[in-house]
Amino acid sequence: MPGVRPAGAEVLDLLVKLPADLAEGDELGDLLRVTGLEPYYAGALADIGASTEAARAAARAVQEPAARELAVAVARALVGASLAAADIDADCTGAERDRMVAVLTARLGGDARVPGGRAAAVLTKLAMRATTQPALNLWRGRLTESATPALGDILRYQARGEALREHLRGRISEDDSPSVLIGHSLGGVALVDLLAQSAARGEPVAGPRLLVTVGSQAPFLHELGALAGLSPGAVRLPEGFPRWLNIYDRQDLLSFVAEPVFRDDPRVTDHEVSSRQPFPPSHSAYWKIDAVYDRIAGAVAELR
Repeated sequence: MPGVRPAGAEVLDLLVKLPADLAEGDELGDLLRVTGLEPYYAGALADIGASTEAARAAARAVQEPAARELAVAVARALVGASLAAADIDADCTGAERDRMVAVLTARLGGDARVPGGRAAAVLTKLAMRATTQPALNLWRGRLTESATPALGDILRYQARGEALREHLRGRISEDDSPSVLIGHSLGGVALVDLLAQSAARGEPVAGPRLLVTVGSQAPFLHELGALAGLSPGAVRLPEGFPRWLNIYDRQDLLSFVAEPVFRDDPRVTDHEVSSRQPFPPSHSAYWKIDAVYDRIAGAVAELR
């Protein structure tokens, strides 16, 4: 209505008043720091505050319900733009992302339970420009760049893995009491290889009762016949190999399931978790997922 200030204008007023630098102890600031988004938040705040999409959405949000929708949409755009700018530097779970949206929504006068509605539709261009298009433009290069260090480590291990296996054997053998071994990514590959080689020689490593691999390529490498400790095509692990819990996230392109590979071995159990993050952040997000710790604790309890 001409001459009447839309309710959405108050959301933009609150937006421009949001501080770019947040102190220790501020929930949003702590979340930004722990997820690696802090260096990118100020830029996202400035860009969205000055965007024509936000101004247009605010003008259309005449009534309070529409303004609450706008607050949700702006909060989502802020977090999305920060994640897009951080790219592979982000270390954020879905729960952390949702909590940041909820905190920002509240500070913008909205309610995180309200769906985005028409305001979200108006902000679609902003979200697409801030996240989707850069992702599409950089997809191949970024994925290759981020995956290269891990793939390089795996190739180096294949060529010169004996030293690492002997180092692990020495550390594990320092105490032959019952133990649980946990390996992430290449660490899981090396542990599977070590335990399999030792068991195949009839000299199983003393102590380990449970092996936990997280985001590991060991099943895939075995399918390629690239693990020295296992005969190509074997569907059962050597006698003396401990129980094996393999944790994976289907969004993590460097994690693989083990049960179908070792289909004749009841010692092998897969467990799927989800960080609700894309690759590559999903490969390093396991240690922020409560379900990972809960499943490991359950597997340990099953040993008793």
